[in-house]
Amino acid sequence: MTRGDLTDGEWELIEPHLPLGASGPIPDLRSYFNAVMWRFRTGSPWRDVPNSYGSWSTIYDRFRLWARDGVFQTLMDAMITEAAARDDVDLSLVSVDSTVARAHHHAAGMVVDPDLLEDMEKA
Repeated sequence: MTRGDLTDGEWELIEPHLPLGASGPIPDLRSYFNAVMWRFRTGSPWRDVPNSYGSWSTIYDRFRLWARDGVFQTLMDAMITEAAARDDVDLSLVSVDSTVARAHHHAAGMVVDPDLLEDMEKA
């Protein structure tokens, strides 16, 4: 295990949410997942993933399958649910700004009745 790889406890949370291969468990699944995490943590090209994780092309193919099948979204949802069950979720830290919640282009410069605006602000 290298610096930044998943601990045994983290792996126990993640592994059940990763899909099986067509013929059963995927050999080196933990190594592949650690490699994907390494790649995104460092921002390096796929070809620079250390050989200790396995072939970069195999790791990239595994990542593409997981991305296509929505594995990362499923994993994120499961981790949030797990944290919420332990009461470890603090939504007061959630921030939505204009880069996340973009207004429709027709919303710019819209004229709103002042009374309606006041009612909407009270709601």
